[in-house]
Amino acid sequence: MADQAAEEQLLDVRVAEASAAYKFYLNNEKKILGTSAVIIFLTAWELVGNTLGLINPMFMSAPSLVFKAAVQLFSSGEIYNDLRVSGLEFFWGYLLSVVVGVPFGIATGWYKKMAYIFDPFVNAMNATPRVALLPLVIIWLGIGILSKVGIIFLGAVFPILINARDGVKTTPYNLLTAAKSFGASEWQVFRSVVLPSTLPFILTGLRLGVGRALIGVMVGELYAATAGIGFMITVAGATFQTDKVFVGVLIFAISGMIAMELLTRLESRFDKWRPKVGAVA
Repeated sequence: MADQAAEEQLLDVRVAEASAAYKFYLNNEKKILGTSAVIIFLTAWELVGNTLGLINPMFMSAPSLVFKAAVQLFSSGEIYNDLRVSGLEFFWGYLLSVVVGVPFGIATGWYKKMAYIFDPFVNAMNATPRVALLPLVIIWLGIGILSKVGIIFLGAVFPILINARDGVKTTPYNLLTAAKSFGASEWQVFRSVVLPSTLPFILTGLRLGVGRALIGVMVGELYAATAGIGFMITVAGATFQTDKVFVGVLIFAISGMIAMELLTRLESRFDKWRPKVGAVA
């Protein structure tokens, strides 16, 4: 009887431990699966690209070789000027797109006549590939930083503008009616009803604009540049320095992930302000 009781107690302990481990897994499932997938991918890449020698490193490289190239670039300091140039281009291009896109989008959503005038041009420009405009931007602004700022602006401004415009248009009509019934002025309606309702859409546009802005940095520096991460990738690719190409690609990827994560977290804080479809007034 004593042995049976001890076995049952041991079984209860194991079940409790298994339950705790399972709860830990459920609470951290996203991180565990994501980290595991990355580790498996990097391990397989290292084996194929370097350890087993199945693919020539000139064409595929490997994580260890990319890491060595990154250490060499940062320790020698040759990458810092490229980072500075690309950072300045991204900052000014993205800032300009926010300064223009947000107020212009709100205005076109708020004033119908303004929307009637500008919507055809906005929709046409949004559907036009930015790469097709790059030769014109180079002709107008030269091959310096201004041309890259211009192409970044053209890439990022339209998702920001369109989301701000659509956010104003989706403001719940019952809230507008209620505010007006209490004698609120047009400015009071806009400030207390329209702007809070539009803010989540603006943040979504800002998040989408980050990706377009990074594409603009890359495309602009590929086409005509003398410095920048995109220029570094171009030169490295032309000389078959695949590890340096991957370093540049990773810089773009990590920068985009960080910016998107920050804006996603900011957006989630205001998600409750977003109008719910089908909600009962």
